[in-house]
Amino acid sequence: MALRIDSEPAQSFSAGFELTGGAQSGKLTVFSPFGATLAELTWSPGAARLRSDGKQQEFSSVDALTRSAVGSELPIAALFRWLAGENPAVDGWQADLSQLASGRLEARRAAPAPTVLLRLVLD
Repeated sequence: MALRIDSEPAQSFSAGFELTGGAQSGKLTVFSPFGATLAELTWSPGAARLRSDGKQQEFSSVDALTRSAVGSELPIAALFRWLAGENPAVDGWQADLSQLASGRLEARRAAPAPTVLLRLVLD
């Protein structure tokens, strides 16, 4: 996973990840290049949690969680549909699924600012 947010200053990171569950209830674990767990995001209806650096934070939604964790809301519900080969309309986001068969997905958010680029490589 690679994420770039064109904020001021720009932010970018890349990490390994494991995504389980679904749009309503799920878990995203983010790993360092050496396999250490950097963060664990879990969500269910009406609640979301972020575990990182030995601390746990609670949020009212997965949107609030991703906004706090990376500085921008990420379309988690759409992500599951994109990975299933569907391309739903998502405000401000455009997904490129043309390389999904070879394990690559790219999604861009043009609006609202800041722009965001999300790239996934699946194995």
